[in-house]
Amino acid sequence: MAAKAPKLSLSVQYALAGDGLPTRPQLRQWVKAALQQDAEITLRIVDAPEGQELNRDYRGKDYATNVLTFVYDDMPAETGLPLMGDIVLCAPVVAREAAEQGKSLLAHYAHLVVHGVLHLQGWDHESDDDALQMETEEREIMHALGYPDPYAHDER
Repeated sequence: MAAKAPKLSLSVQYALAGDGLPTRPQLRQWVKAALQQDAEITLRIVDAPEGQELNRDYRGKDYATNVLTFVYDDMPAETGLPLMGDIVLCAPVVAREAAEQGKSLLAHYAHLVVHGVLHLQGWDHESDDDALQMETEEREIMHALGYPDPYAHDER
């Protein structure tokens, strides 16, 4: 018998309009591909000023970055509540990186969503071993979604 798929409550917020933004169904597909436990997630796509403000206020880095993950982990696991958190994608940074790395815009969005969802679930890349494990998981998920290796550009 197959394992039961995790339950997902996903809220998608578009803080800007523009061409090339992923659709709600695409975002849901990518989140579910990386989800290993029940979760309530808000995924917000923002412009550069909001991305910079969030990165500065919460990480102390005064520039817009591609993806930010905020985990609300102040509830003990025994409460039975799902994992809760926010993932913020900065559209101009994602678009610039995709162009610089020669990737399709949707493939880059998919990778960053997968990356953010793994972070929500406790994955990190602080050590070389952790980075290798996380990158391997991301590659497998992206392959299952039909996208190319997101790290292939790093090996050129």
